[in-house]
Amino acid sequence: TAVLRARKGVGSGWRYASIELVEPAKNEPAGSARTVRAVCWHAGDGRTYRAEMSLADGEVTRWEYLPGQQPSITLDEWHECDEMLRRHPALIDALARRGITNLSLVLTDVWAYGAALVPERHRGLRLGWSDVWLRGSQDGNPYAHHVTGLHPIVDLNQMALVELEDNPPPIGLPDVRGEYLPELTGGTLREVSPLHVVQPDGVSFTLDGYLLRWQNWQLRLGFNHREGLVLHTVGCTDGGRLRPVAHRLSFAEMVVPYRDASPDHYRRTAFDIGEWGLGFMTTSLERGCDCLGEIRYLDAVVHDSRGEPVTIPNAICIHEEDDGILWKHVDERSGAQTRRSRRLVISFHVTVANYEYLVYWRFYQDASIECEVRATGVMVTSAFPPGSQPATGAVVDQRSYAPYHQHFIVARLDLDVDGQPNTVFACDSRPLPAGTDDPYGLRLVLQETPLRTETDGRQDYNWQTQRYWKITATGTSNSLGAPPAYKLVPGSTFPPLIDASSAVLRRAAVIGHTLWVTPYHPAERWPCGEFPNLSAADSGLAVWTQQDRQIADCDVVLWYVFGLHHITRPEDWPVMPVDRASFWLKPVGFFDRNPALDVPPGPPHGDTVPS
Repeated sequence: TAVLRARKGVGSGWRYASIELVEPAKNEPAGSARTVRAVCWHAGDGRTYRAEMSLADGEVTRWEYLPGQQPSITLDEWHECDEMLRRHPALIDALARRGITNLSLVLTDVWAYGAALVPERHRGLRLGWSDVWLRGSQDGNPYAHHVTGLHPIVDLNQMALVELEDNPPPIGLPDVRGEYLPELTGGTLREVSPLHVVQPDGVSFTLDGYLLRWQNWQLRLGFNHREGLVLHTVGCTDGGRLRPVAHRLSFAEMVVPYRDASPDHYRRTAFDIGEWGLGFMTTSLERGCDCLGEIRYLDAVVHDSRGEPVTIPNAICIHEEDDGILWKHVDERSGAQTRRSRRLVISFHVTVANYEYLVYWRFYQDASIECEVRATGVMVTSAFPPGSQPATGAVVDQRSYAPYHQHFIVARLDLDVDGQPNTVFACDSRPLPAGTDDPYGLRLVLQETPLRTETDGRQDYNWQTQRYWKITATGTSNSLGAPPAYKLVPGSTFPPLIDASSAVLRRAAVIGHTLWVTPYHPAERWPCGEFPNLSAADSGLAVWTQQDRQIADCDVVLWYVFGLHHITRPEDWPVMPVDRASFWLKPVGFFDRNPALDVPPGPPHGDTVPS
C-alpha cells in the first residue's frame, strides 16, 4: 500500500480489491524475489488497475489499466451500502408505507449483477442490487422476514441509490416462525451429556511455521483473500522417500444460481469466490463448537478496501479425529486383527451473508484424501399471496417459500502424481455380453480411455458406468508393472439442468461439465475469469480450452465441479442442518500393497483417560 501510494498516488478515493503475494512458479528455486500483486480502482472515474511490486526494492514493476473490468465487491462496500440505504429517504418512505418504521431492525444485503441483467440506463456503473430484510427484534434473525418487492439499485462507486424497485405485495408480511436463538424460540433444549475428546499425550502432527507433517503426510498451508485455505506441495512418504501427490489444492470458484425467475430472485446468482472472496469472509473458529479435541490454530491476514491489514484469529483449524475402523479381519486361528482409522483434518469456515460453508480437507492413514464441504446457515425466502404458491421452491413457513437453487463448487486440483508428467484416464466399468465362455453374463471389465486434448478433458460423470478419473505417472511403474496413480472418486455432482441460452451458462461455462482437464499454466487460476463481477461472458475455462492443447504426458490441472443441488424443505428452516458435498483422491497402484499395514493396534482400553 505504501509503495503504490508513493509511486502511483493510490490514496484517497481509491479502493483495493486484492493484495497477494505472487506464488513462486513451479520449480522456481527457494529464496527467489518476493513480488506482490494488487488490484485497485479509483471510485471517482471507475478505472481499474493491476499492479505488481518488488518487495526487495519497493518498485512498481507493472501498472496495467484494465478497461471494462469490475473488481470483486469488498466487505467495506457491503457495510457502507447498508448504512447508506438505511438512511436514504426513498427507502425510509417505502418501508413506512409497509408499516416498517424502526430502521434499526432493517438489513439491506447487496448482491452483484451479471452484465446481461443490468438495465441499459445503468450500464457502465459499478452496480449492485439489494434485498431488504427485517428483524423481529434487535437480536432476531434478519433473514426471517423478506420485504418482498423492494430492491434498491446502487452505484457502489458513488455509494448512491440510483433506482428503487418498489412493488409492494397485495398483503403484508406473513406471520413466520423464523427465529433460531434459544431465547427467542420459546422452547426448551434437550439434555445432552458432555462428549470429551482428549489426547493426554498430545497430538501426533508437527507444525513448523506452515509446514505440516502427520504420519506419512507432508504439506504446506497457505491462505489468500480469494480462495481462503490453499494446500501446497502435498506428498506422502513411502520407503523413506517423499513422493509428490499434488502441487496445489484449492477452491477456485463457487457459482450459486437460484432457479426462480420471479422479480425477487431472477438476478440471484452468486460467484462467492470471484465476486466476494472466501478469504475475506473467513470467520474465527472456536474450540468446543467448531472443532473438538487438541487443536492447533493458524491466524490469517487479509486486508480492507483501503489496503490496511485485517487479522482473522483462528482462521484455520488443524486437529486429529477418530474415524472408526481402518481395516479388520477375523481368522479362525490367529483371531481378530483390527486397526482403528485416524484422520488429520484441516478446516476453515466461511460466512457469505445468509449462508455458511464449512470446508474440510481430511488426510487418512491409507494415503487417501477427502474433501468435504458442509453448507448451513439461513435460506433466502420470499412471501407469496394466499393460494399462489410458486412451483420453483418449497413452502417452509406461513406464506413463505425458499427457492430451489444450486451450489456449484469448482475445486482446482493441480496434481503431480509421483511428479510430472501425468496422464488422465476416464475409467468406466463395462459389462461384457454373455457368451459360450461366460454363459452367465458375469464378466465386468474396466475400460480406461486416455484424455489427450482439452476437448477430451471435458468430462461428465456417468452413473451407468460408475466413471472415475485416474491420474497416472508417465514413464514409471510400480513393482507390479503398472503406472503409479491416484484416482478422483466423484461425489456430490449433478448436471446444471439449465437452458443453454441462460446468462448463467454464458458467465460460468464450467458448470456445464463435471470435470475439465487443462495443461498447467500459472496465469490460469480462475475458471470463470478473473473478474466475474458484472461479467457478460466467461473468460476462463471456456476460452482457454478452445486451444485444445495437449493434456497427455504433461503437467495437468483438474477442475472438478461438485456441490449441492438444493431442493429446499421445511426442515431446512429457520436455520439449516448441514448438507454435505464431498469427493475423494485415492491411490491406485501408487503403492504395491495396503499402505496402512504399519498402523499399530490401539491399546486395549484406548478410550480411557488417565486420572
